[in-house]
Amino acid sequence: MKMSSLRFLLLLIIVFIPFSSVWAQDTGGLSSSVDAVTQIAAKAVPGIPAMTVTTNASGGQDYTVTIQILAVMTVLTLLPSFLMMMTAFTRVIVVLAILRQAIGLQSTPSNQIILGLAIFLTIFIMLPVFEQANTQALQPYMNEQITSLEAIDAASKPFHEFMLSQTRETDLDLFMRISNTTGIQTPEETPFFVLAPAFLTSELKTAFQMGFVLFIPFLVIDLVVASVLMAMGMMMLSPIIISLPFKIMLFVLVDGWVMIVGTLAASYGY
Repeated sequence: MKMSSLRFLLLLIIVFIPFSSVWAQDTGGLSSSVDAVTQIAAKAVPGIPAMTVTTNASGGQDYTVTIQILAVMTVLTLLPSFLMMMTAFTRVIVVLAILRQAIGLQSTPSNQIILGLAIFLTIFIMLPVFEQANTQALQPYMNEQITSLEAIDAASKPFHEFMLSQTRETDLDLFMRISNTTGIQTPEETPFFVLAPAFLTSELKTAFQMGFVLFIPFLVIDLVVASVLMAMGMMMLSPIIISLPFKIMLFVLVDGWVMIVGTLAASYGY
């Protein structure tokens, strides 16, 4: 029985050896054909260059469309960071958040409403800067009068002037010492990577100062209501429940929203 099984196995090996050689030849020919087609296609269809720099007539340099699209997408990704660090958005949103906390309303107005008001108020405050950047950079670039690098440099100047005018000297000196920045003769020569954190720190300081002033009248109302409740012996009643309607009424009677918006605009010289 074992001998017959061994003979059958040898017979199968002898029969399938020719077929295996033929299959190997066929697959080898097929792979070589695929490689040849791939090489022909690679030669026929040229690849897209990753980056091409050309020198124009004025001596500047222009980049390929792919690099320009990549730069635009990168700017759009970093746009929220630019909005917070280079505009009046930080001061406005912090003051509005402190105002809601001072009144005692946890979720009214909602975060979406406060954010929308902060964005539109930021646009109104920054409108002269945006118009200056549009006139000096965007329109000349769209008319092909300047290159992309020149447009970026021209657009950064109005923002640099705005940020520098709102930054305290102490904050600017602090970040210059931290970054070991030397060789600057005038404040206008301050680089952006030093001016941006100094500007943001100054904005936070100003916003907290305004928030402290906003807290005082509402704090007085809370103290008065708490003293009255303690004098009446109503120890279990929360003073916040009683003082909240009075704080809302006071804020409405003095036209608080107009005062807040006007104060924020006036803090930037409007």
